[in-house]
Amino acid sequence: MPEISIKRVYEAPSAEDGFRVLVDRVWPRGITRDTAAVDLWMKDIAPSTELRKWFGHDPERWAEFRRRYCGELEQRPELVEQLRGQARKGRLTLVYSARDETHNQAVVLKQALEA
Repeated sequence: MPEISIKRVYEAPSAEDGFRVLVDRVWPRGITRDTAAVDLWMKDIAPSTELRKWFGHDPERWAEFRRRYCGELEQRPELVEQLRGQARKGRLTLVYSARDETHNQAVVLKQALEA
């Protein structure tokens, strides 16, 4: 089974991260490309701007956000498969900038990739 983990972009990168993919649509504030140390910025797999703004990281909207984001992921099977393929090669770390470590798109995406 592929090893997929999630990590905030503000946490220091490590060798154990493997291939690091930023899954935010907008580049994180205050982070340089060197500091982020991502191998790929896959902004098109992030939630749509409309969904991101609607969610606003409100935990009360989490269940509906998950449902809607999964629907968006179903519309982008080639991107999902690209990440699955990368995970089959070795450890994959989905990098995100949200403060909430429980309610963010990387959590949903990880579950979708492991399904």
